[in-house]
Amino acid sequence: MKFLEVKRAEPFDLVCDTIASDKSISHRCAMFSLLSDRPSTIRNFLRAEDTLCTLEIVKQLGAEVKDEGDRLVITPPSEMKEPENVLDCGNSGTAMRLFCGFLAAIEGHYVLTGDRYLRRRPMGRVVEPLRQIGAKLDGREEGRLAPLCIRGEKLRAFNYESTIASAQVKSAMILAALRAEDVSTYSEPELSRDHTERMLRGMGANIESWDTITIEPMIRPLEPLDITVPADPSSGFFFAVAAAIVPGSRVVLRNVTLNPTRTEAYRVLEKMGADVRFEERENRYEPIGDITVTYDRRLEAVEVNEHISWLIDELPALSIAMAVAEGESVVRNAEELRVKESDRISCVIDGLKACGIECREQEDGYTIVGGELHSARIDSCGDHRIAMSFAVAGLLADMTIEDVDCIETSFPNFTQILGSITEVREWR
Repeated sequence: MKFLEVKRAEPFDLVCDTIASDKSISHRCAMFSLLSDRPSTIRNFLRAEDTLCTLEIVKQLGAEVKDEGDRLVITPPSEMKEPENVLDCGNSGTAMRLFCGFLAAIEGHYVLTGDRYLRRRPMGRVVEPLRQIGAKLDGREEGRLAPLCIRGEKLRAFNYESTIASAQVKSAMILAALRAEDVSTYSEPELSRDHTERMLRGMGANIESWDTITIEPMIRPLEPLDITVPADPSSGFFFAVAAAIVPGSRVVLRNVTLNPTRTEAYRVLEKMGADVRFEERENRYEPIGDITVTYDRRLEAVEVNEHISWLIDELPALSIAMAVAEGESVVRNAEELRVKESDRISCVIDGLKACGIECREQEDGYTIVGGELHSARIDSCGDHRIAMSFAVAGLLADMTIEDVDCIETSFPNFTQILGSITEVREWR
C-alpha cells in the first residue's frame, strides 16, 4: 500500500497544461473507433490504468493499435473478433457499463470483469434496461454484479424512459440502439453528461437530442475519429479548489473541455466566492479552452441539489471547499455517490470528521459546517477522488492519505503537479 503526505502550502500561482487528459472522452475514443471502417487518430489519449484497460479490450476485439508517441492510430477489424479471454475493465465503471451496451448487439460471447472494487459496484442499472430490449446478459447476483457474461445478438428498437440521470446508462443504451432493428428513443429525468451524443454525431451518427434522444441505427460504418482529447475538468478541479482555498493563489488550467455538463462544479465554486473565468478556444467534438480560478475571499456556504449528474465526480473535492467555507453547506439528491468507486458520502464524512470538521451524513448527501481543517490521517477507501480531495485539504493542514495507488487509475501525474506547489512525500 502506498501513502501520500502533503504539507501546508504557501500562496501559489500555477499555470498548468499537464492536467490529465479527459478520462471519459479517452474511454469513448478507444471504444468508438470500432464503429468505423477506417483508422481513427487520437492525440493526447489518457495513459492511465483504466483507459489503458479499455485500449487493451479494443485490441482483444480485433483492432490494431499503433502507438506513435504523441498519438494513437486505431484501425478497426473488418469483423469484430470474439475474444479468447475475459475482458478486464480494471477499476472503470464507465468501461464496463458502456461495453455492455456496445457488445450486447454484436454476435459473440464476451465476459467483462474488473478489480475487486469494480466487482462490488452495481451493474443492474445497465443490465436490466438492456435485457428489456432483448440483450442476453448475466452475472453474479442475477447480473447485478460483475463478472458479467454477454451473448451478443441483434436487438429490438426501443422507447426507454430512464428513472435516473446517468451518462453511463444512457451511453450503453445509445450504443445498443446503433445496431438495433429500427429507430430508438431514450429519455432521462435531466440531461446527464453528453459526450457520447456529441462524439457520435461528430462521427456522422444520426442522433437528435432534445427532451428525448432519438437514435437511428447505423446503415454504414461511421466516420473515423480525428481528435485531440482535451484536459479533464474533473481532474483540474482539484487544483481549482486548491486555488480557491489557499489565500493569494491562482491556477490557470489549459485546454480543458468546457462542455457545460462538465463545468458545473466550477460554477458552484464561483457561487461560493471564487473568481472563475472561462475562455473558449475551439469547438469541434467538444468546446475546449482555459479555466482560470483565483482566490478572492473566504468562500461562503452553498446548497447543492440540482444537476447532480453533472457534479458527481467533483463533489468530494467540492466538500473540501465546503469544509472551510463560512456557514453550513448542504448536498442533497446525491445518493448516486454511494455507488461510485466507494461510498463517497460515508468516505467524505469520515474524512472530514477526522479533520475536525462538523458534518452530518444523510442518505442522499451531507451537511458540512465550515471551520478549520486539522491535520489527520485519511483512508482513501481505494477511491482516487477521495485520495486526491484530501490531498488538496493537506494544503491547509498537513495530511497523510492511505492507499493512494488508486490515483494512477485517472491522474498519473497528480502528485507531480501537487509537488510543484507544496512539499509532498510518497512511500510504501
